[in-house]
Formats: sequence, structure tokens, C-alpha cells
Amino acid sequence: MNESAHACCGASRGTQSELTKISSSAHLGSPKGMLLLPGGEFLMGSDDGTFPADGEGPVRKIDLDPFWIDPYAVSNADFETFVLETGYITEAERFGWSYVFHQFLPKNFPPTRGVAAAPWWRQVYGACWNFPEGPQSNLQDRMNHPVVHVSWNDAVAFANWTGKRLPTEAEWEYAARGGLEQNTFPWGNNLSPKGKYLCNIWQGTFPTKNTVKDGYKGTAPINSFEPNGYGLYNVVGNVWEWCSDWWSASYHVHDLKANPQGPSTGDAKVTKGGSYLCHASYCNRYRVSARTQNTPDSSTGHMGFRLVRNV
Repeated sequence: MNESAHACCGASRGTQSELTKISSSAHLGSPKGMLLLPGGEFLMGSDDGTFPADGEGPVRKIDLDPFWIDPYAVSNADFETFVLETGYITEAERFGWSYVFHQFLPKNFPPTRGVAAAPWWRQVYGACWNFPEGPQSNLQDRMNHPVVHVSWNDAVAFANWTGKRLPTEAEWEYAARGGLEQNTFPWGNNLSPKGKYLCNIWQGTFPTKNTVKDGYKGTAPINSFEPNGYGLYNVVGNVWEWCSDWWSASYHVHDLKANPQGPSTGDAKVTKGGSYLCHASYCNRYRVSARTQNTPDSSTGHMGFRLVRNV
């Protein structure tokens, strides 16, 4: 099992598998419920030096065409409809296991394998999108939470079914900024202005104590907290969101400045936004410019996605 250098943000399977092809013809249609973003020029990246190997910088001017984007991450209810209509089987189900955060397992749970670089990630057999903590769990009271334990390949299959696609990293960051220029968070530079919690991240001491001061120990409903200036909810915290780009820490320096797509090949895909497990003490990646990676067939209990559509 490959132990990613980014294991604090997500554990990797370290392998790739073939994408299941799902017909999208039945779900091609209007962008109802989506937000139309005008595109144009914005400043992408940051000069934050917390994770120099991540390649957040340099700050660069990027120009984007207009596009539609979902205001919310894809929910469990959305994904259930997809599965019921297509019979799709996720990669976590095909592998037979996925990664679960250790505090979500009952005290009498049998011993499991973990990731050496991030022992809080446990390999749980039977964990998947509809059994997020393993066979003893369910989605009761979580249908409006973001679907998790979905790989990049799973997300693409869902996108094909809807006639949408995953956002590029540039589109994701432009949308997440909500019209603000070079701010740390979607709402400004202060994480908790006047003591108000605006996203779902770890509160307390990671990975041992979560005070849950923001209201959520695990995932939060997709419409939690206030939307950003463009009307998007939970673009930082809650769940990491898959992007279409292959990962590189340096390619973007030389990439096209108009509608960049990322490298043509790679071993891992970009994820953005951080999750409910992020904390400044170890994974200060819930900033809009922050980025990390995972292999396309990896799944964890804190990775999800939202979709875009061309205008």
C-alpha cells in the first residue's frame, strides 16, 4: 500500500483501475440549479510558504471562459439516484474496502491496518459510499451530506451520467474565491471573524480531540454555513473535492494562462478545499489556493466532488 507524502490529507491506494463507462444520454439537459460564472481574469495561487512542495505559487493571472457550476457538492441522495438508475458499483465496493478516520469506528471494532504516515486512517472492509464507517453504519440522517468514499473515477462516471464534468483546478479556485482577490478564505482573510465559524474543519487538537465547536465532527450537510460571493457552499472544509487536472507541483508555471487544463498525464489527480479533518497544526490546506493530490482510484471518508458544465 503506497503511503503518500500527502497522507495527512488523504490516504492513497497507490494503484489505478479502469473507469466504468456509464451512458450519459438520459441525463443530458439544462443547467437547472447551477450557477453561471462569468469567467475572465483572476489571480490564481498564493505565495503562502506553508507547503512549498505543493506548488501553490507563484501567483499568476489566469483567464477563464464562462462556465456553470453546482452550488453544492454532490450529495448522498444524488449519488443514490445515480446508483439506482445505473447499477454503478464504486471502486471502494470493488476493492472491498476504503479508508475511515479512526475516531468514527466503535471501540470494539476489530483491529485494522493503517497508514504508517497517518495512522488515523484505517483500512475498513465494507466501507463505501452508503456504509461510510463500514457495514455497521448507514446514511440515516445523512442523505443531504456530501457523498464520500468516491474515487476520481467514480466522480467522472457520475459526471458523465449527468452530462457535466469535473472542474479544472483553475475553475474550482476561481469559483471558490467568490469574486474576492487573493483572500485566504472564500469570505476574507480571517478564519473566524468575530468568533463566527464559517466552515467545517477540525476544532481542537488533531488527531486526538475534536471539540466540534463548528457544529460537526464529520461531514456537514451540503448547504451548511454561508455561501461565498458567487453562491457556492462549503468550498473549504467539509470534504476535499476532486478536480480534472493531473497533479504536478511545477507544470502550472509553464502552463497556458487561458483555461489551463493541467498536465496531459500523471499518477495522481488534484483535490482542493480541505475537509472536516483539516487543522492549522498539520494540514493548513483549507485555504482556497491550497492543493493536494490522490490517485484516481483512491477513496476516503473525506473526499467528494462538485460538477461544472460548459456554457
